[in-house]
Amino acid sequence: MDIDIPRPEYPRPQMVRDQWLSLNGQWEFEVDRGDSGLERGLGERGLTQRIVVPFAPESELSGIGDTDFLHAVWYARDVEFPAAWQGQRVVLHFGAVDHDATIWVNGTEVGRHRGGFASFSFDITDALDGLRGRIVVRARDAAKGPQARGKQSVEYANRACNYTRTTGIWQSVWAEPVPEAHLERPQIIPDLDNATITVVQPLSAARKGWRVVGSLTDAGGEVVRTEVATGSMAPRLVLSIPSDRVRAWDTQDPHLYGLEVELVDADGAQVDRWQGYAGLRSIAIDGHRILLNGEPVFQRLVLDQGYWPQSLMTAPSEAALVTDLELLLKAGFNGARIHQKVAEERYLYHADRLGILLWGEYGDWGINGHGPTGDNQRPTLSFLSEWAEIVRRDLSHPSIIGWCPLNETWQEITDRITDLDDVTQAMYWTTKTIDPTRPVLDTSGYAHRVRGADVYDSHQYEQDPQKFAELVGGLAEGRPYVNAGANGWAWSVDYEGQPYFVSEYGGIWWNPDTAAQSDGGDRTVSWGYGQRVHDEEEFQVRFAGLTDVLLDDPLMFGYCYTQLTDVFQEENGIYRFDRSEKLDVARVAQVQRREAAFERE
Repeated sequence: MDIDIPRPEYPRPQMVRDQWLSLNGQWEFEVDRGDSGLERGLGERGLTQRIVVPFAPESELSGIGDTDFLHAVWYARDVEFPAAWQGQRVVLHFGAVDHDATIWVNGTEVGRHRGGFASFSFDITDALDGLRGRIVVRARDAAKGPQARGKQSVEYANRACNYTRTTGIWQSVWAEPVPEAHLERPQIIPDLDNATITVVQPLSAARKGWRVVGSLTDAGGEVVRTEVATGSMAPRLVLSIPSDRVRAWDTQDPHLYGLEVELVDADGAQVDRWQGYAGLRSIAIDGHRILLNGEPVFQRLVLDQGYWPQSLMTAPSEAALVTDLELLLKAGFNGARIHQKVAEERYLYHADRLGILLWGEYGDWGINGHGPTGDNQRPTLSFLSEWAEIVRRDLSHPSIIGWCPLNETWQEITDRITDLDDVTQAMYWTTKTIDPTRPVLDTSGYAHRVRGADVYDSHQYEQDPQKFAELVGGLAEGRPYVNAGANGWAWSVDYEGQPYFVSEYGGIWWNPDTAAQSDGGDRTVSWGYGQRVHDEEEFQVRFAGLTDVLLDDPLMFGYCYTQLTDVFQEENGIYRFDRSEKLDVARVAQVQRREAAFERE
């Protein structure tokens, strides 16, 4: 791989094929502000600008840096695939394109995709001229209205916790050759109780006499090998691990077994093959507790927005992904809520190997059932379809220990069934259907709508530790803190004793570089929750006081602190936006590393 290609690493680390081609790098580009490009023939001529993919055109690293509203953008690139791919099918992959994408190859439309966070792929073989093709991409991105956009600002400028928008291609583009009958993305299911790892291996086509072979290995060599016939479209490979080779994945020992799956024909010749990995671990609910491998592990989570100054939602390098995870651990956290975006698979891979606990989330902040109002938006069917794609893609990662399809849904309960009720129920039960192995939180904070959901939570940003303790201290009496409307209206169904945590707290407003500035309350300049602290010592005392309240509650299974880094004007991170230290991180870690009451049961 050319080292000058940005983000050159293999984008799908749990299913690696030997042959592939990165299409990151320079593409033709043009902004289509009136979304009239199709009528004006933009797809049929050279485009006027150049952009560096996979960086969004709003970002510095893209070479464009246009932060205005971009209602439509076009990309084009001429590609000739390697001669060794001749006779195989060519699949074109997109890590993510925000928001509505249409793809043409040599003038033929090969596919469409809606949703700015999910990965998607198209077989482009029949549109190629031999192994040559001109790939054209149009991405549409509405400024406002019903669209999942996470923390992207619906106003021109950034403000408070709303950030610079991302339009178009923002994750890696790549291609790979596959045989006509080939292995598709598997589902890897660990079963610690029975010491097995099951691989549900979908096939593009079944062939008589063909077989699927799976092998599991660790550092000592091959652990187990099994094979099954291709009589179904999704054969199940059950790999039983010998008792002396069982090694559970956890935060202290994130062991990963090597995994290989082959498709062989009736003569035993290899047709297709991928290599990956698997972690053996269990997640269970026991009353108010969430257990990892049968033991309570207090979840010391941090909100990770996943933005960078020069590249926005796209990590500038793979090393930047690793740095964020290492900074998280250095500060004493053992996990994260990937907040209001969907992390690329390389991030999940590094969390897998580092033993970091993650809650998978969707970028749909602030939906309600009444239509767009400021940051709020009416939920649409595309939320459900894209979320299903996301869960299917990521469910094999051992680091993901829970799902959170919605965040801060805002609507009081009345005697009417609303769109919010329908979408919350649909996204919750779709998640449970696709992946019954993990707990699901119907929405993080505010309007809980699923009775008896696996997990219950709240968001509470009170800055005074004593008042904070009074607000969140009622779990033992069966009266947890529940977010409510401004007039005290009920937003949530009743708490029923399930595992509970405060999934957002803190957000302490502190940046020594701007502390002396008077911003006049301008939330585009500097913003955080509550009253800004006057110095680092006040920060440390407040952080310890708030966190101790949660660590001391034996019925609280975890917390999530806001947040890992500053993001633009939101200055409430443990680290600066450039990832440098702005306070004594060791003191933050020391507070968190003491035993939680939850873990003493």
